[in-house]
Amino acid sequence: MRQRSLIAITAALAAGALTLTACGSRDDDGGSDSGSGGGGTTVVIGVDAPLTGDLSALGLGIKNSVDLAAKIANKEKTVDGVTFKVESLDDQGQPSVGQQNATKFVANDDVLGVVGPLNSSVGESMQKVFDSAKLVEVSPANTNPALSQGVDWQTKKVRPYKSYFRTATTDAIQGPFAAEYVYKDSKKRKAFIIDDKKTYGAGLAATFTEAFKKLGGQVVGTEHINPDTKDFNAVATKVKNSGADVVYYGGEYPQAGPLSKQIKAAGAKIPLVGGDGIYSADFIKLAGAGGTGDLATSVGAPVEELPSAKEFVANYKTEGYKEAYEAYGGYSYDSAWAIIEAVKKVVENNDGKLPDDARSKVVDAMQNVSFDGVTGKVSFDEFGDATNKQLTVYAVENGTWGSVKSGTYNG
Repeated sequence: MRQRSLIAITAALAAGALTLTACGSRDDDGGSDSGSGGGGTTVVIGVDAPLTGDLSALGLGIKNSVDLAAKIANKEKTVDGVTFKVESLDDQGQPSVGQQNATKFVANDDVLGVVGPLNSSVGESMQKVFDSAKLVEVSPANTNPALSQGVDWQTKKVRPYKSYFRTATTDAIQGPFAAEYVYKDSKKRKAFIIDDKKTYGAGLAATFTEAFKKLGGQVVGTEHINPDTKDFNAVATKVKNSGADVVYYGGEYPQAGPLSKQIKAAGAKIPLVGGDGIYSADFIKLAGAGGTGDLATSVGAPVEELPSAKEFVANYKTEGYKEAYEAYGGYSYDSAWAIIEAVKKVVENNDGKLPDDARSKVVDAMQNVSFDGVTGKVSFDEFGDATNKQLTVYAVENGTWGSVKSGTYNG
């Protein structure tokens, strides 16, 4: 979909997509001027993400990408008579703050959908608030299976909340996909498993561990770390003494980077492998030169390599956001566009106007949303999960993430 200078832009972004910088268009209160739209009705798309703190690189990429979707929808008058506005709230990566933000969004009658959050633990805290208000939530990044399939998802899948959707695939697929790559492609046989005890990290580590063992791999040690510290020398020593030839970490990049660095410093010259939570340029900065060869899985295929993402990449650059779109930019854009498509359907079904029960109608419409998005085909299954199950393994080489394998996990 991209036009001029496509080859040049693609080459530049492929070399450093995660460190893309330009001038920003954010304002201080988290709101957004999403451009002029098509008429007198304003529909607010909320964004909940960590906009400050350790995870802000990912959170700001989410926010900017939603802002871009709203601007494009307004420019193209995608929904006749509706102008989209974006309101963003900072959850700081904390479940309690996320729950407060959910309440704020519910209280604003103009909010007909929310994109976010980043963290599964935050998503867990918000679901009931949104569902009780019949306010649709579409996460570009939550990967814990329980959010959509219930706590007993491994034995009996039950959807807990009708209003919850996501464009990211789940750890039920991501963990085993990583295990298969580590065992079959990297030929690793002895894994040391570490997690941060949070919903996302612990769940991801568990699905990796189960699949790795099933393949014939051996778990030679397990450890939980405190995500509020950056001193992992004791754990690093345990890894060195275990004889592991690979470390799998369930958690996020602010801890994963220093952990990788300290494991190498302890004498264990082995790769650290993680999920989409470590797939950030900031991981590479924190891990240092020793991070070369570390691996991460992330949802979907590399945005820079997708023909469907060409226009998104070009438009993001043109808008001049000062932060990179990072790992979830394409999924955030698609999450926002799913809300836009649902609103469009509701308006069309009500003689060109929003009905009084617009929120519940948007929830219903979301279930049947289907379109060709930045990340590929966007639609949802009976649990509200993305039907797009593609994943990619990335490796740190020459100071950047490079894709080494894309595919789906079929068990």
